[in-house]
Amino acid sequence: MSCIFCQIAAGEIASDIVYRDEQVVAFRDLNPQAPTHILIIPIQHIENLADASEEQAALLGHCNLVAAQIAQAEGIAEDGYRLVTNVGAAAGQSVDHLHFHLLGGRRMHWPPG
Repeated sequence: MSCIFCQIAAGEIASDIVYRDEQVVAFRDLNPQAPTHILIIPIQHIENLADASEEQAALLGHCNLVAAQIAQAEGIAEDGYRLVTNVGAAAGQSVDHLHFHLLGGRRMHWPPG
């Protein structure tokens, strides 16, 4: 298994996991871009959002609900947070496994990139 996020999900690589259930794993980013920077990944390998299928719609929704739960638990929900996914190298995707960046704890700027 060469996908680093699959290895994290399988427990083969240690990570600062903040949430895990039968569908998703969430862990702190090693290169945080905000005081709170957590990655939420489906355990099932999906390369990116463009590769997701209609059958995975519930899983994608679950990822978003988990992000909201984590934002509450991390204390960033009230002030606001950003949830973003990059699709493809030109958008900044550096790991070919669907992941959502939960960012908060500081003022976000627009446009983001």
